[in-house]
Amino acid sequence: MDLSPRPGAGRPLVFEPPAAFDDHTTRLRPVRRSRARIVAAACCVVLGVGLITGAVTGSWLTGESGAAAGDASVFAAAADAWHSEPVDTLFPRTVEGEGAGPGGADRRWTRIAVAPDSGCATGLDPLLHKALETAGCRRLVRATYTDATHSYVTTVGMVFTEADAEAMSALRTRFAKEGLAARPDLLPRAYPVKGTIAADFGDRQRASWSVSVLSDAPVVVFAVSGFADGRPVPAPEPAAKAMAEGATSPAAQSGLGHEARGLADRIERGLRKKAAEATEDAS
Repeated sequence: MDLSPRPGAGRPLVFEPPAAFDDHTTRLRPVRRSRARIVAAACCVVLGVGLITGAVTGSWLTGESGAAAGDASVFAAAADAWHSEPVDTLFPRTVEGEGAGPGGADRRWTRIAVAPDSGCATGLDPLLHKALETAGCRRLVRATYTDATHSYVTTVGMVFTEADAEAMSALRTRFAKEGLAARPDLLPRAYPVKGTIAADFGDRQRASWSVSVLSDAPVVVFAVSGFADGRPVPAPEPAAKAMAEGATSPAAQSGLGHEARGLADRIERGLRKKAAEATEDAS
């Protein structure tokens, strides 16, 4: 994974408003294309293009349907992010989760460690690996975080696939129809870190999880959470179930569903943002 900082995007282009002009006349005169009017027209064209581009980019960042799902350049930028973006961009040292906790409480996660990038065979549970095999696996990147109170630990990761947009859309549909993201036998694996509060974060400590198959990027984003004290959890729950109103499981009462879903969502947003920015810089 490239740890070097990306070069800056450069000074933004700023357009000054056109100079005012006097349109008071005493008789009709031939129309002349003044420089001010030409500049004004050019500004309107640039502004229109900017609004359209901004609308498309904004929709893609929020995951709205029909946004930029067919934008090959954005799709390609996301596909290359695992080696083109610094590790601190993919997995920031701290992640703010405004409104991500139970009842809309704010969350803040601090990175404990980043796993070496690898293939999927060693980093994913065999059944989850098999469920994703139609998309192929280019690279798996993961990091483990803890919350502000150091009560919980969460491993968040991204599987960068070899699939095109059509194949990713088909995989997303399959996961939704078959409920694969909620199957306990398809839990993502935790990434324990020796010498830290996540040292005992293994398979038996997994309490809640989230798996999201993107259709507008060749990426599967996942997260799995547990208690920092290493206690085992006999019956882990998917984040959606643990976050449901009235849920009373240990994962639900502790907010571990929110930990998994909230952190995965912020990492996914970061990926979308960088892919969109890379596309804009290249244009």
